[in-house]
Amino acid sequence: MNELELKYGCNPNQKPSRIFMEDGRELPIKVLNGRPGYINFLDAFNGWQLVRELKQATGLAAAASFKHVSPAGAAVGLPLSEVERKIYWVDDLDMEFTPLANAYARARGADRMSSFGDFISLSDVCDAATAKIIKREVSDGVIAPGYEPEALEILKAKKKGSYNVIEIDASYVPASTEIKQVFGISFEQGRNELQIDEHFFDQIVTQAKDLPGQAKIDLAIAMITLKYTQSNSVCYVKGGQAIGIGAGQQSRIHCTRLAGSKADNWFLRQSPKVLGLQFADGIGRADRDNAIDLYIGEDYMDVLAEGAWQRTFKEKPEVFTREEKRAWLDRMTDVSLGSDAFFPFGDNIERAHKSGVRYVAQPGGSVRDDNVIETCDKYGMTMCFTGIRLFHH
Repeated sequence: MNELELKYGCNPNQKPSRIFMEDGRELPIKVLNGRPGYINFLDAFNGWQLVRELKQATGLAAAASFKHVSPAGAAVGLPLSEVERKIYWVDDLDMEFTPLANAYARARGADRMSSFGDFISLSDVCDAATAKIIKREVSDGVIAPGYEPEALEILKAKKKGSYNVIEIDASYVPASTEIKQVFGISFEQGRNELQIDEHFFDQIVTQAKDLPGQAKIDLAIAMITLKYTQSNSVCYVKGGQAIGIGAGQQSRIHCTRLAGSKADNWFLRQSPKVLGLQFADGIGRADRDNAIDLYIGEDYMDVLAEGAWQRTFKEKPEVFTREEKRAWLDRMTDVSLGSDAFFPFGDNIERAHKSGVRYVAQPGGSVRDDNVIETCDKYGMTMCFTGIRLFHH
């Protein structure tokens, strides 16, 4: 089969719609369940490339959570701590967590609000443990190079039997050029085949030169994630997972602020005040996520004053003051930061410092590189220039 008809394109009024192979080859995918749509396939194919490259770069199982053709989360399969299991809502699962299950729990959990209704990409054959996590989340579908029989049955039962399950041929190699149309005009370019490996971060330009092994892994995760994130984009990573992704902003500083605020929320969820929240009986995970986001936010005093907390919590939560939040965030350290293009001003580094960034990778090449380096030196950060831009549109 070299063609698959779709219900419609990006929107219901955009018909006809299909995916197909122009060279007559077979499509490298099989739809095992459901009926994936146009945006589903865009997410699936971008996500598959991301996790495949993460696996190649790190040797670890990888997962990504995609929304609207940008990742909401990406991670490799490092073990979860007890706190991480709790903030990702998987602490109640009585099962052995496989590396792939750990990877998806991390990818989904870093920014749970953005991951709501995601399309999942998995680097390895989907096992039952990973399927059990996917089963309980609101999601549109999954792509993987294969599925264990038990995992496939779990996924087929999701969404009343309509959950989208795609199998991709892991040996598929695309053409070296890619073509798309805009306004009836064809654009052609060579595929971005850039390989990000351990030597990608060799050009260190700051006074600090230390770049430990975990930081190299985290920077690789950041840069590979950015390779498949709509530009402009910035990515914060810690402990093998993206903790804040800022995508599609017109200015670099807005990317850095957006991604930084997501990274801050990820760490604030681990604070004793948030971990100690007592939710009312019957409150689902998505409602808990929304409540936590509101609790962390600046306007929660208004909610307390209105008494709206009674719908969500068993007892009135203590106020999480700005000073308490700042004191907790000051404990976040050794975060890695990647940028898909150069930082034009040192203000990006100033913002990154507030979110515990210690290691930075960016292309370099700004007329104000000296100012950016100087700002890194002020905070003892290690920054490397990659010399490679990673725009994705």
